[in-house]
Amino acid sequence: MDKKDLSLRLKKKAIQEGFAVVGIAAVPGNARIKLRTKALERWLEKNYHSDMKWMESEKRKDIDLIFNGVKSIISVGYNYLSNENEEKIFKIGKFGQGKDYHKVIKSKLSILGNWLETKLPDCTWKVCVDSSPLLEKAWAEESGIGWIGKNSNIINKKHGSWLSLGFILINKELTPDKPAKSLCGKCEQCIDKCPTNAITEPFVINSNLCIAYHTIENRNKTIPYHIQKNLNGWIAGCDICQDTCPWNNAVPINFDSDAQPKEWINKLDFNAINWTDEEWSDKLKGSALKRIKPWMWRRNIQAAIES
Repeated sequence: MDKKDLSLRLKKKAIQEGFAVVGIAAVPGNARIKLRTKALERWLEKNYHSDMKWMESEKRKDIDLIFNGVKSIISVGYNYLSNENEEKIFKIGKFGQGKDYHKVIKSKLSILGNWLETKLPDCTWKVCVDSSPLLEKAWAEESGIGWIGKNSNIINKKHGSWLSLGFILINKELTPDKPAKSLCGKCEQCIDKCPTNAITEPFVINSNLCIAYHTIENRNKTIPYHIQKNLNGWIAGCDICQDTCPWNNAVPINFDSDAQPKEWINKLDFNAINWTDEEWSDKLKGSALKRIKPWMWRRNIQAAIES
């Protein structure tokens, strides 16, 4: 099987496994990868990553430190937009409402990796999700599955930005796709609608001003006042800059069971502030939201009530 045919069959297999989009990038990529790396360095210098010190890993700047000998990157996007996202008392980011996307994506990508081995017996590969120190959005853009929007999310023409990303790094050359071109144009609705002005300039997020950061990553006992007064019900993540994006106006729904909100999320109300650590731990099993500790949930709910 030649390289082009294998690449086409690989992408078809990825869609069959449940991914919304798939693309391939050649390593080391074009000059834009270096520009994105420089942008990361400037972001870190401004301390816009706040306490997320793992963002400082040198591996983000040198992909060979993640997987030596990598020649191609397969990028995929998993659509996490479900059909049960009506307005509730407390709001939770859509990315975390269903089954833990890390596990969903890793499982599907492992199937793809094993399939590749049957076609390329001497290949080696590595699966990465956002817990890996990969410059993921830059490589997703390089592989053509979407462009980095002004809200810093990957945006696809058909599926908008409701995509969790995953990657396979492989030591074989595949046929690369054309890098995506930005289609944000003059639109800055995401910037204008952010209530805390966390998007300090197009493509740049100051985590210190971000509702999602403070409800998920902030380990302090209290939420800063300038964040709390703008919560408007958000207690785990924030979708404002995505909800307002025109590219998300007509995105296909994912009816897969893995993407559907867990029952407790649909029923979340004021009583949740009284749940014990054990009750929270039980409800958070198999969820990406377990990163938010029980005491943080109570903190966030209390802050939302008082906002």
